[in-house]
Amino acid sequence: MGMEDLIFRVIIPEEQETDFKDGKKRTVMRKTFPGYVLVELIMTDESWYVVRNTPGVTGFIGSSGGGAKPTPLLDEEVEFILKQMGMTERKVDIDFAVADTVEVMEGPFANFQGKVEEIDDTKGKVKVSIDIFGRETKMELDFEQVQKV
Repeated sequence: MGMEDLIFRVIIPEEQETDFKDGKKRTVMRKTFPGYVLVELIMTDESWYVVRNTPGVTGFIGSSGGGAKPTPLLDEEVEFILKQMGMTERKVDIDFAVADTVEVMEGPFANFQGKVEEIDDTKGKVKVSIDIFGRETKMELDFEQVQKV
């Protein structure tokens, strides 16, 4: 509809869940808030018209009804929902890259050193290969848990 400059993201809040069916393990996506959709947009009359008149949309949280514009979610609420989904709103500056040596700063493996195998910017995670008792062990850690050596 040519609204890319006003409507940025449309998110269906869901999280990954593991089910066992017929003795087999399978991963499925479950809706966190069934029937709800989050929309990130700049509220103008045009963008409000497009969202309000989207087929299947029946109402809005924070709206008094009668076409009144809804109030936005608080930043903390959005951050909580995105974090639950494995997405992060904030970006963390990292000073390490793949193949760099890093030291684990906190947790049960604090002070251990390892090599960065993979970096996932969207989740804020880093996969590090650590030598534990002569055996290579891969760990997934938050960016804040490691520091470049």
